[in-house]
Amino acid sequence: MEDYLAKSLEEWNEDISEVLSQINEEYDQIKLELKLYSYKYGITKQVIQSTVNDEIIESIRERYHRPFEEKYNDLKEHAKDLEEKRKVFQMFVNKIDEVKRKESPRTTDLAAYQ
Repeated sequence: MEDYLAKSLEEWNEDISEVLSQINEEYDQIKLELKLYSYKYGITKQVIQSTVNDEIIESIRERYHRPFEEKYNDLKEHAKDLEEKRKVFQMFVNKIDEVKRKESPRTTDLAAYQ
């Protein structure tokens, strides 16, 4: 592979890898937050199930349960979007690596014949 092409592909790969790294960091953060809200939602659900007073139950649902459920669902959706982004940018990295691998032997072969 010509030096110019190899260099350009490598720069592009580095750029995409940086974006992928940022996506991975955000994904890891969202997963932690998702875990936290899963706990919060589960705890409030258990407390509601153990409570007999309807007024207290409704108060807990309004103040904690519904907001935790909404936040959990929002985070789940965001994590799903980030997973899709991760797949797409990982495909870029894989395809660039594939092109570099395919083109590498040709450069070596051409150099040997000259």
